[in-house]
Amino acid sequence: MGETFRGDGSLALLTDLYQLTMAYGYWKTQRHERNAVFHLFFRSHPFSGGYAIMAGLGPLMETLDEFRFTADDIAYLKTLRGNDHQPLFAEPFLRYLSELRLSCDIDAVPEGTVVFANEPLLRVQGSILQCQILETLLLNCINFPTLIATRAARVCQAAGDDTVLEFGLRRAQGNDGAMTASRAAYIGGCHATSNVLAGKCYDIPVKGTHAHSWVMSFDGEHEAFAAYASVMPNNCIFLVDTYDTVHGVANAILVAMELRKQGHEMIGVRLDSGDMVALSQRTRAMLDAAGLPDAKIVASNDLDEHQIQRLKRDGAKIDIWGVGTRLVTGYEQPALGGVYKLSAIVDSDGQWHDRVKLSEQSVKTSNPGIQQVRRYRNADQAVADVIYDIRDGTATSPRMVPIGSDEMHLFDEDEFEGDWQSEDLLVPVLRGGSRVGQWPTIHQIRQRTKKQLAMFSDDVRQLVEPAVYPTGLDVQLFETKRRLIATASPFHG
Repeated sequence: MGETFRGDGSLALLTDLYQLTMAYGYWKTQRHERNAVFHLFFRSHPFSGGYAIMAGLGPLMETLDEFRFTADDIAYLKTLRGNDHQPLFAEPFLRYLSELRLSCDIDAVPEGTVVFANEPLLRVQGSILQCQILETLLLNCINFPTLIATRAARVCQAAGDDTVLEFGLRRAQGNDGAMTASRAAYIGGCHATSNVLAGKCYDIPVKGTHAHSWVMSFDGEHEAFAAYASVMPNNCIFLVDTYDTVHGVANAILVAMELRKQGHEMIGVRLDSGDMVALSQRTRAMLDAAGLPDAKIVASNDLDEHQIQRLKRDGAKIDIWGVGTRLVTGYEQPALGGVYKLSAIVDSDGQWHDRVKLSEQSVKTSNPGIQQVRRYRNADQAVADVIYDIRDGTATSPRMVPIGSDEMHLFDEDEFEGDWQSEDLLVPVLRGGSRVGQWPTIHQIRQRTKKQLAMFSDDVRQLVEPAVYPTGLDVQLFETKRRLIATASPFHG
């Protein structure tokens, strides 16, 4: 057995066992080719915020390009046994899997789009066996990057016009988590990463300084700074808190003066501990007095959007924010909580039947149909999002029932003013198992995030207790859902 899970590139076995046992059940009962529709969505906004940023689609599509069950995969599946010690899967089914190639259709919200709870991020249509097998992989590829891109957007919002660097590689959840987080953080708005491999693979700018160990390896701090400047005169940001921050700044200034004589300028200094407000103010005053007004002050030390907001409010003189652990891990919210639900299936006569999953919590009752999300705008400002069934035609106005409502309480067009513009958020990305459409660069995706966020009001984007952005079900879809709820119980059928 190899030591890497990537093998020859296919991740078909990166799934939960029950996806394969259900697939076997569909195949065994000859229902595996029935057409079905699933939707991927999340139920609540991360970090107690008012929105999320869609991310992860690009790497997902690359994974789907290579999706297949290899000979090694089939050999492993042959070893699985049930509680009677007999093979879990029959040989003909394993042959079927070995010949399987994706033929389903996927529509997705583009990366960098602002999205909201209960709206489909992906719509997957095809044979129920294929749709089912893809569930875990799709969730794995979308949940985490969407979480981190959202966190990055919040951090960058708190930082305002300041530069934000993603410094989380050493604290990330393994190398795959680190790479995913670096990409997602850049999409969310970070300006650069310390992750050199992410820089190579994703074309993200890379930035970095030196560690305390560099300073400690010399007999004195000034000697350490001078040595670093002699090696990298064009990349000097000195970490000044190894011993005493104020003395560290003074030593950095001495080396900066020596650099200037050689035709170079110190980029700045980094603070990694202590009272960031007082120390940054003192540091700024010292740098300005020394004739270094352009030298930057970088801050790190377990920062997040709330700490950055507080430090700026309290008058910290910080230009660049290095954010690591609390960004790349999600920290207090380690998972987005995305789900994947069947919403419609074709019967043996070729007729569509809508499906809902019931719950005692109305917001957890899934939405039926073949869904699309229409976003309404007034000029450049987003007004409302309506989920509708494409078989009912298009939603012609933001007349909708709020998601989670059991009664017909409408957001009506009379509640909004202006001339309507609209766009449908789900766009084709896979047809018959093959990629379609134009694929943006990561820089274009990052720019999309910035433009998307500008479409929403400050109260929707605020970090604490944001306003609720209007989202809901088209009236026809709501009526379908209400009818299904009334009939989809253990006492029917």
